Amino acid sequence: MTTLARATDTLTRDALTVLQPGFAGTTAPDWLLRRLGEGLASVALFGRNVTSPEQVAALTAQLRAEREDVLVAIDEEGGDVTRLEVRTGSSFPGNHALGAVDDVGLTRAVAAELGRRLAAAGVDFNWAPSADVNSNPDNPVIGVRAFGADTDLVARHTAAYVTGMQSAGVATCTKHFPGHGDTGIDSHHAMPRIDVDADVLAERDLVPFRAAVAAGTRAVMSAHILVPALDPDRPATLSRRILTDLLRGELGYDGLVVTDGIEMKAIAGTYGIERGTVMAIAAGADAICVGGGLSDEGTVRRLSDALVEAVRAGELPEERLADAAERVRALARWTAANRPGGAAEETIDGDVGLRAARRALRVTVAGDFTPLTEPPYVAALTPVANIAVGDETPWGVAAELLRLLPGTETGSFNGADAGSEALAAAGSRRVVAVVRDEHRHPWMAAALDVLLAARPDTIVVEMGVPRAQPRGALHVATHGAARVCGRAAAEAIAGV
Repeated sequence: MTTLARATDTLTRDALTVLQPGFAGTTAPDWLLRRLGEGLASVALFGRNVTSPEQVAALTAQLRAEREDVLVAIDEEGGDVTRLEVRTGSSFPGNHALGAVDDVGLTRAVAAELGRRLAAAGVDFNWAPSADVNSNPDNPVIGVRAFGADTDLVARHTAAYVTGMQSAGVATCTKHFPGHGDTGIDSHHAMPRIDVDADVLAERDLVPFRAAVAAGTRAVMSAHILVPALDPDRPATLSRRILTDLLRGELGYDGLVVTDGIEMKAIAGTYGIERGTVMAIAAGADAICVGGGLSDEGTVRRLSDALVEAVRAGELPEERLADAAERVRALARWTAANRPGGAAEETIDGDVGLRAARRALRVTVAGDFTPLTEPPYVAALTPVANIAVGDETPWGVAAELLRLLPGTETGSFNGADAGSEALAAAGSRRVVAVVRDEHRHPWMAAALDVLLAARPDTIVVEMGVPRAQPRGALHVATHGAARVCGRAAAEAIAGV
């Protein structure tokens, strides 16, 4: 069946309205513009769609010329997960750095400035913040994306982030409900499972979401995780017990519910994207995020057809689909009403991200360290990036040290021989070893052993979660790998 959307076809328009698809390219393809005319109400931007803020502004203007009230969504957490600055690294530290500072006023200011920049580019819906409590230190997908492992800290900073960003007219989407922090599996690849009792969930994982709801978050994103204490049969995204009974009933939430990427393997590999989409809407989701991996018109057609067919077959109540579509339109009305005008320029605080990154540094000195005056060799011990972060965005301290100490050289190393290879490449230069989550990567810890045994004056920069014991002549924990975190670390190393 092929969807033939007409102005009078309410069912088909509702099916298109609940989709939030991505696309390829830096301008809107014809098929996307046509679908906007047929009922599509949201468009998602990913790193592949971005070259500069100015280009994004032109792209969003192109979309709104076709449909003025279109929601333009993006996954812009700041820190390690950036789309607006995917080619350069973020001007804002991520959640873990803000949690390390623990100044809710600063978190609010960072979110407000990030929101202002999104709004200036025509983006009005941000799939952030992460409200996950990173209770599992080996979590492969949350980590520095969380404000921390303390429930109350995460709750107060989640609320501050929501308040700050929405003050700029950009709707927040608090994620990943009911909490992705206690997982050891990335749901991009498989289905994570959290085996704790309901009391632990209520006292740990749900608290930040309650804070977000109280702060007025306009959207909540579901997690593709199985939580048997809440629903032994279905993951949160597909669970009526979790999305309707818990989120809407117990937590009293009445805004938009968005799924995490429906093509992620936790759903696609278990249920398929068509069935998963229908089940998610039936369970209480209002919008389907898709496009991180599948970004073509065929995907939009498949999902809208699946919804229409499910209604016609009696598998999905038409009223549930209509309610979901109306919640999408309600959010579009909110963003339109809160779109900032020229007066918003008065709130610009362009340096707030760098100030936050500097405050987030934790510096441990061993012995009589003196700042570097000669260009070092930066050995980046580089793990495989998780899909949420991606491998397009540069990270580290090499670029910033090159600016401060011209002649700085760098290389990337991975695996069992990383330490010896880095030593050989460095030669007689002072070594700056840059790591990301040393505690999760035995090969990385072994490489540091080799470097420090041969060169005790090695400087270590940890740009992930700083769980490992500080070591090196100077140890700098940045609590994230944003560009401004690298700059703050470089300043500490060079003493400026």
